[in-house]
Order: sequence, then C-alpha cells, then structure tokens
Amino acid sequence: MKVLLTGGSGFLGSQLCEELLGAGHEVVVLDDHSRGRPARLERFGDRVQLVDGDVRDLDAVRAATEGCEVVWHLAYINGTRYFYEKPDMVLEVGVKGTLNTIEAALDCGVRRYVLASTSETYNNPTHVPTTESERLMIPDVTNPRFSYGGGKIACELLTLHYGGFRGLETVLFRPHNFIGPDMGFEHVIPEITGRIFEMSNGLELKEIDLPIQGDGSETRSFCDITDGARGAFLSGEHGENGNIYHVGTEEEVSIRTLVETIGDVMGVKINVVPGELRAGGTPRRCPSVEKLRGLGYEPKYSFRQAVERCVGWYVDYHMAKRKADA
Repeated sequence: MKVLLTGGSGFLGSQLCEELLGAGHEVVVLDDHSRGRPARLERFGDRVQLVDGDVRDLDAVRAATEGCEVVWHLAYINGTRYFYEKPDMVLEVGVKGTLNTIEAALDCGVRRYVLASTSETYNNPTHVPTTESERLMIPDVTNPRFSYGGGKIACELLTLHYGGFRGLETVLFRPHNFIGPDMGFEHVIPEITGRIFEMSNGLELKEIDLPIQGDGSETRSFCDITDGARGAFLSGEHGENGNIYHVGTEEEVSIRTLVETIGDVMGVKINVVPGELRAGGTPRRCPSVEKLRGLGYEPKYSFRQAVERCVGWYVDYHMAKRKADA
C-alpha cells in the first residue's frame, strides 16, 4: 500500500517511516525541511520517496498524494518558542496545510486520512489521567501561545467534519511529550540539557543552581520517540474511523523531578531556583492510554530510560561541539 507522510523528515515523521516501512508500505514523504532534516531518512535509502514541497502549496500536495491510499498528516510548526514568536506561521502552516492535504486526499481518491494533533488542545484538563473525551479549549485567544493548540483544534474539526463528512476515513492521534535523540533544540529537555552543560562548564562543576519557569510542581508525562511512533502507527493503521487516540505514557512526573533527573543523568546535582511561570502553561498533563492499549500498545521505555536516551544524545552533541570549537 502506498502512503503519503507529510513532515516525514521531522522527529516523529522519520521514526514513523520506520513503522510504515516495517508494515510493508510504500512511503512518499512530503517535507520542505523547515523543521526536519533529510539526513534523518538516509538510513532508509530508496525505500522512501522524498518529495521536497510545502504543504501550503496545494499543487505540490496533490502531486505527492496521487496514487496513495492513506495520508498521514504530521507537518506543523512545533516548539514552544515558535508559538510566541511566529504565531502567524504556526497557523498558516497548520490550517492551510491540513485543508490542502484533505482536499488533495479527496481529489485523489484516498481512503484514509490520519492527523497528528496534540495534547495542547486541552490546555488545562479537568481530569488526570486524561481521556480522549476531555473538552478542548483556548483560555485566552489574545495569547499567541494558543496559535498551536487553537490551530490543532481547527485541524481536528477539518479532519472529522470536512474530510470525514465528505467520505474519508479519519483517525486522530494526540501525542503527549515525545522525547528522544535528535529531537531539535527548541524543546524543554534539549534546552535544559544545554543550560546545565554550559553552567557546569562542560560538566566540570558537579553542582549548580538552575533557574526554571514556575516552581517545578507542574507535571507532564514523557514518552520515548520509539514508543510514540509505534503508538501513532497503531492508531492510524488500526484505529476506528472517526476516533481519537492518546499516545504517550501514564507515568506523571513533576518538572522539578525532570530537571533533577536530567542533572543526575549528566552527573550534576541541580538546585532548582523557582521563577515566574509564563502565561498559558498547564499545571498538569498526563494521558490515559487505555484506548490505545486496545490496539496492542504498551510503552517499553520508562521515564528514566527515555530521559537517559534523550539527554545522552545531547551531551554527546555538546561535547563534540566544544571539542570542535576548542
């Protein structure tokens, strides 16, 4: 079966490629590499057809979709920094990209359309672990942070009630904090790892004071990218038409625990210094993955193991960069 994967050179997309190829699918990747890197796909050789293109370009999307039975739409602008700095681009790529991929899917006779959404659509959930029935919300439309979560809500509506109403099978999955090697530098774990590396003078100091946003009591769950890609694949491949699936782990940890664990992995004791919490954050976030378990999902990596894999890659990166700059 031939499938289209938008955003396939990204962090999740490249790992999902492995799942799709492992299932025997022929994979076409459409990406402009503004957030991804073609090098992530080199290990697949000619088993992946790589098309350079922008999801905002309907003609490019339609050409890439031709002959495909399933569309996996992952292309989006992620990274909290961009939500504040480039909300217009976040919305343009998100909404226009989703509309274009749905229209191309309808034009080309695609059977199924799979959308990667986000846990950000909940903002502040009413129950934890959170189920897929939780209401979605934008608490402050004037805050540019919600360009991401709000855009994803629009994408979910387009998928279910535009594409779905016009005949596409539709499945949504909502990732919850996927982490791992080479995930980019605009996310919390790479940023904290880099700050600890610099403040400890390349890990020479064994104890530092580290300022953070908030007091560290906020919670999240963190899912290794290999588990995340497997869960995404199961939801899109075997999920029921019109359904939504959480992908993540049910191991809820505080941000303080996260920071201290990163330091422990790096061999540096962290004394957390609380700071002001940026508006728009969420006090608690942890999904229920019971629904996805019904499709055979079970994460293999614990929180500690996932952090070790992620932080180890970034420590090696910073060590190599420091050596090269010396």
